Parts: sequence; structure tokens; C-alpha cells
Amino acid sequence: MQALGTFDVKLAPQPAAPGIEAARLGRMTLDKQFHGDLQASSLGEMLSAGTEVPGSAGYVAIERVSGALHGRQGSFVLMHCGLMERGAPSLRVTVVPDSGTGELAGIRGELVIRMEQGRHEYTFDYSLA
Repeated sequence: MQALGTFDVKLAPQPAAPGIEAARLGRMTLDKQFHGDLQASSLGEMLSAGTEVPGSAGYVAIERVSGALHGRQGSFVLMHCGLMERGAPSLRVTVVPDSGTGELAGIRGELVIRMEQGRHEYTFDYSLA
């Protein structure tokens, strides 16, 4: 199955965890509102690291999405792994296995994020067991 829509995201910078400041990692909280086939909100955290090479960086994030997907109520967890290699981006956002609850129990899938005309759009290819 496939879900399409947009989302709004608020990123809030957070201080480094005590004792790891020297690692120079970026840390942010995520607060999203999904619109379209996925009517939901999510909360999560992101860690990022830049490099000395312009255009190269990486991030990981995890967020719990709660709401309705094509009318089915429940929640699930998304895990992000993003890289930028000298300006060339790659991103994979995957449902954490066995994280689905309620009518979304057994959900599996991948979410693709695009920026179109200044807004975030998603395509979510998923299946329910």
C-alpha cells in the first residue's frame, strides 16, 4: 500500500549529553505533524555530525508516529539514516520491526521524504501483516 502527503516539522536544538561534548555532535528534538493519507503527529530525536569537507555530514533519528494511516489507528516507530557525501544526499527512513500498535500492529515499510517548493512531502510504501 502507499500513503502520500505532506508534513510540518519543528526542530529544537538540544545541549550535548553530559560527558560527550568533545564529540561535537548536533542533537535536536523533532515535532512533526503529518497530513494526507497519514493523519498523525510524531516526536523524536536526531543526532548529527558534520565533517571538515564541505557538503559531507550524517544524521540518525528515531521518532514515534501516532495517529491514523488510511483510517487505521495506532502508532509505529520510524528510524532515519541520512548521509551527505560532498553534496550528494542519501536517506533511508524505515519502520522499526514490531513497533506497530493498535490497528497498525505488524506494519512494515519505508518512507521517502522530498522537498517540493519549500514544503516537505512524503511517500510511504507499507504493508500490514
